[in-house]
Amino acid sequence: MKTKIIMAVLLLGFVISAKAQKKIETTELPKPAQEFLQKYFSYTSVEIAKKDAEHGEKGYEVKLKDGTEVEFWKDGSYREVDGDDKPIPTEFIPASIKDYVFKNYPNEKITHIDFGHKDLDVDLTNDIDLEFTKEGKILKDKNNNVK
Repeated sequence: MKTKIIMAVLLLGFVISAKAQKKIETTELPKPAQEFLQKYFSYTSVEIAKKDAEHGEKGYEVKLKDGTEVEFWKDGSYREVDGDDKPIPTEFIPASIKDYVFKNYPNEKITHIDFGHKDLDVDLTNDIDLEFTKEGKILKDKNNNVK
């Protein structure tokens, strides 16, 4: 009996998870998301696009054929771009953040940017994690030094 209950709970979790991440066509993404992908990632193509319900917010998750993952808010504005360990395009990144990285880490590239609810997280090719305000002011630098 206990095994049946566990199996039923696992199956229910799988069904809920599958619905939370429903595969969609690229044309079903909001127009700003489609334009973002076309403008900054025209050198690759979409491998998979999904509707995603993360943090209680409806949004979209896109995996590109080059391995980059892009998440969008429900309105189509980008929320996160993750190149894993490889550099991502930076044209859409605020100038103050690019300037900070160039000045303080001239030999490094940005591999990840995440617009959270409160702050902005940036990762570099040397595994340094930087944290900025939404306005682009540095909050944390390497070794967790708060500025």
